[in-house]
Amino acid sequence: MDIAVLGAGAMGILFGGYLSERNNVVLVGRNKENMESIKRDGVIIREKDEKEKVYFPSATVDTDEIKNVDLVILFVKSGNSEEVLEKHKSIIGKNTVLMTLQNGVGHEEILCRYANKENVIIGTTQQGSFRIDYRTVCHSGGGNSALGAICGKSERFKYIAEEFEKCGFLCEVSDNVGYMIWNKIMINASSSILSGLLQVPQGYVAENRNAWNIAEKLIEEICIAADCQGYKFDMNEQKQRLYDHLKNAPDGLTSIYADIKEGRKTEVRKINGAVIEAAKSKEISLPVNETIFNLVTALEGKF
Repeated sequence: MDIAVLGAGAMGILFGGYLSERNNVVLVGRNKENMESIKRDGVIIREKDEKEKVYFPSATVDTDEIKNVDLVILFVKSGNSEEVLEKHKSIIGKNTVLMTLQNGVGHEEILCRYANKENVIIGTTQQGSFRIDYRTVCHSGGGNSALGAICGKSERFKYIAEEFEKCGFLCEVSDNVGYMIWNKIMINASSSILSGLLQVPQGYVAENRNAWNIAEKLIEEICIAADCQGYKFDMNEQKQRLYDHLKNAPDGLTSIYADIKEGRKTEVRKINGAVIEAAKSKEISLPVNETIFNLVTALEGKF
């Protein structure tokens, strides 16, 4: 397939690199010098066993000369989605599939402005990656990815999941991908956001009694918000799942951690902000999520 990955950050490089083994992949970034270097020298993916491999996707900042591609994967920060899609909309044709694997919920509204609704996929992934430099990432965690159509049966996109599998990513299509996205928010809106605020690896959240107390309260509120959207979760099961996740990857550093450390805007609006809005639809307030949201946005005010 001809694939464009919008966003040459940690996850864009991870997916773009792996997918380039079997497909014509172009990474689309913002820094011309970095993109020219990647096009020339490739990207480096370091696995957890310290082994490294160089992959050779193409790379550019200018997509004017690129014809309509088969698949566009959106990996930019959610706050930049519309700007990036507008800038590169010429690569999206009538039959182009537009996919998001971004954190959070509510991305489909923007995507549907740039592609036919029937060709829009929302997805979630448990893959983890963090940047070492502009062309090197550490593949910090594996796991399943799930894709789902926003209208009609998702089965028609099975060929994309199969291609992901052939390139090394466990992947499935699902007509209940919304549930899976909320399942991921359980981690993103609790331990990930706390590790960012505290500027610590995720394992610290499980080890520190005070941090864990906050994480548990966040999980309880996220379960309430998910229920407001029709997704049922058991609070105790989710707390245990989170605790196990942190124990299995104690040194994990999240994108929110990196954003705050480097003075960038975060995706808190699509994560804890979305949790708050989901509960607000039923006139329910979530004080712990609201406090976390206000703390993160207050920090962003310094950037």
